[in-house]
Amino acid sequence: MSENRRYTIYAVDFDGTLCESVWPGIGSPNTALINHLIIRRNEGNKIVLWTCRCGNRLEEAVSWCRGFDLEFDAVNENLPEMVEFYGNDSRKIFADVYIDDKAKIKARYCIPFKAV
Repeated sequence: MSENRRYTIYAVDFDGTLCESVWPGIGSPNTALINHLIIRRNEGNKIVLWTCRCGNRLEEAVSWCRGFDLEFDAVNENLPEMVEFYGNDSRKIFADVYIDDKAKIKARYCIPFKAV
């Protein structure tokens, strides 16, 4: 299933990514990213909201995103087809692209695999 998949899975954080981080409130929207994700989803890709928010704060975040016409294929869980493919639902969200304000690429961590 994974190799035949014809879409990209995006996992996106909320606070500091989709909006300015003003926890426990909701900050100004990152409209460029929101619009980018809407376009990607309209192209048939999947969007997963991957956030530390839960309960009422999570519901507020999802509702806030809907106000910008941003819908999610899953929220804080793996897509059903990925659970079926792997035979379990790991705590780590499977995605092709992770978008998070805490994600950093540092050259010192980019260690190439050695040829076997």
